[in-house]
Amino acid sequence: MKRIFFVDDSGPPFGHMLLALGGYLGGFDGNFLWNRIGAEYSMNVPVWSLRLLPALAGALCVPLAYQILVELQFSHCAALGAALLILLENSLITQSRFMLLESVLIFFILLAVLSYLRFYNLQRHSSFSGSWWFWLLLTGVACSCAVGVKYMGLFTYMLLLAIAGLHFWHMIGDQNLSNVSLMCHFLARGLALVIIPVAMYLSFFYVHLTLLFRSGPHDQIMTSAFQASLEGGLARITQGQPLEVAYGSQITLRNVLGKPMQCWLHSHTNTYPIRYENGRGSSHQQQVTCYPFKDVNNWWIVKDPGMQQLVVSNPPRPVRHGHIVQLVHGITTRYLNTHDVAAPLSPHSQEVSCYIDYNISMPAQNLWRVEIVNRESDTDVWKTILSEVRFVHVNTSAVLKLSGASLPEWGYRQLEVVGEKLSKGYHQSMVWNVEEHRYGKSQEQKEREVELHSPTQIDISKNLSFMAKFTELQWKILTLKNEDTEHKYSSSALDWITMDTNIAYWLHPTSGAQIHLLGNVVTWASANVAALVYTCLSLWYLIRRRRKIYDMPEDAWQLWVSAGGICVGGWAVNYLPFFLMEKTLFLYHYLPALTFQILLIPIVLQHLSDHLCRSLLLKSMFSALIVAWFSSVYFVYCTFRPVTYGEPSLSVTELKDLRWKDSWNILIRKQ
Repeated sequence: MKRIFFVDDSGPPFGHMLLALGGYLGGFDGNFLWNRIGAEYSMNVPVWSLRLLPALAGALCVPLAYQILVELQFSHCAALGAALLILLENSLITQSRFMLLESVLIFFILLAVLSYLRFYNLQRHSSFSGSWWFWLLLTGVACSCAVGVKYMGLFTYMLLLAIAGLHFWHMIGDQNLSNVSLMCHFLARGLALVIIPVAMYLSFFYVHLTLLFRSGPHDQIMTSAFQASLEGGLARITQGQPLEVAYGSQITLRNVLGKPMQCWLHSHTNTYPIRYENGRGSSHQQQVTCYPFKDVNNWWIVKDPGMQQLVVSNPPRPVRHGHIVQLVHGITTRYLNTHDVAAPLSPHSQEVSCYIDYNISMPAQNLWRVEIVNRESDTDVWKTILSEVRFVHVNTSAVLKLSGASLPEWGYRQLEVVGEKLSKGYHQSMVWNVEEHRYGKSQEQKEREVELHSPTQIDISKNLSFMAKFTELQWKILTLKNEDTEHKYSSSALDWITMDTNIAYWLHPTSGAQIHLLGNVVTWASANVAALVYTCLSLWYLIRRRRKIYDMPEDAWQLWVSAGGICVGGWAVNYLPFFLMEKTLFLYHYLPALTFQILLIPIVLQHLSDHLCRSLLLKSMFSALIVAWFSSVYFVYCTFRPVTYGEPSLSVTELKDLRWKDSWNILIRKQ
């Protein structure tokens, strides 16, 4: 709403833009801090419009589930059962009633599956018709939207691509199709399922970056070039800086890594202790650190070793890749230096200091070679913000590096900078970029100190291209890790199958009314049983088919396999990857996988009724059992309805009765 840039490690920006659209249509001005879960909303927050989209998406999942089973060629009774199971699933209801994105994600996932099934069924008799193109294109659009909401949507997208590839492989063996026809089918699928989704995904970021053009707290994790492209913040400081670094330039150097925090090459008058706590000695030279705040002691002057002047000549002499420079600390006028003395916290690396002449046998070693990492040629000029550079020590070949270790009290807890002698390969901790830059004009130290506090006024634009910004933002989203590795309601993937965990979303400040993310126990257990039964029956059928024993007609077998590919495959690809993820997991991460598993229940029930219940009596008994089972699903839904909708308020005894598992954290106020 305020056009302030942000980064969210939960995924791409499309889902947040949809929620923001709801807020915009409701007249939300953005003046509310979303910094505390459970905080009471102020009057300016249009809660209804912000929650409308997730609620609408959750509601639409019911008819989508129905239609998917119809397209899989199952009966309308089975399709109705799938729709009712989605309708009575407490966890899906809870998740769709808040400003959360899981219901939107599931909606687009189911829409993608339905669209592909419709397209595939039309393939048999009306290829390249208008409706054929519509459902094929809608498949790609829905997949792109699913991935754009959360990266979990990528799992279903990959599944549908695999199924589409398998179907096309079967088409290749169809002798009735010409080579031209096959090529047209291939190109149509490539356009709809690859090119359009990629283009749409890029468009989500384009709109995101276009709308959010103002600097905010999240842009600090981005590179200097990215920050400078935003309005305010760093752009306000760096606007109009000289583009080319020259001899005599006054610069600040930011480490590209940005971890454990963004910081700038820094020095101050304090020296390293003569001896460290472990007994090792130091050079007692002036400390050089990496400081995480803007400070006048972050300024350095690029000096030509062959000249004494510390100002930019007219015309300026630009520094190029491979040039040798000296870096002079702006305030203390001491030279950046490294030598064969162990660093304070990294004894296998060299100490980096500003050289003090103690008139002893320790000569200055202050020559550095500038290596532009992202150069296009070996004659590239060192550029403000845009160039990523390494400083290689001429005498020892050590590379200036941020170790990331925090110095003790004598170093004011600032970050250690070292000379890395084993500099094989590329690492961002060894790379620096010029962030603030001015052409030095004052040779006298007093005048230069005043100059170092002054803003620059030269006007040169350094806007990044969209693809450069997209690439950086995409990488940050993928690599950004939340500092909170543990959470009260976090869980493991194994906990989800048996629902051994829950999440408390809301508690009334005075009464016992509360909302929890809890599923319908009967549905979850039935979904697990359905998956197990499907797997066992499929293995049994495969063994018997290997022995040339066919338990069902070929079309029924193909129907059974296709349904499993969608439902069991959808469950597997949306669940199993979480065992490989190193991130904080919650129960709601299981909901897309659960949705596919729920769709499998009526498929298995219909199969058992059609192929295993051969007598009329068995069919009648089985139907009666299904009615009793559905009644239990509805009973459990009603039982947990108060903690799904947050009303009515329950007594302490009633809340304790809802704790069906000891691992569930039902909130009970102390009397």
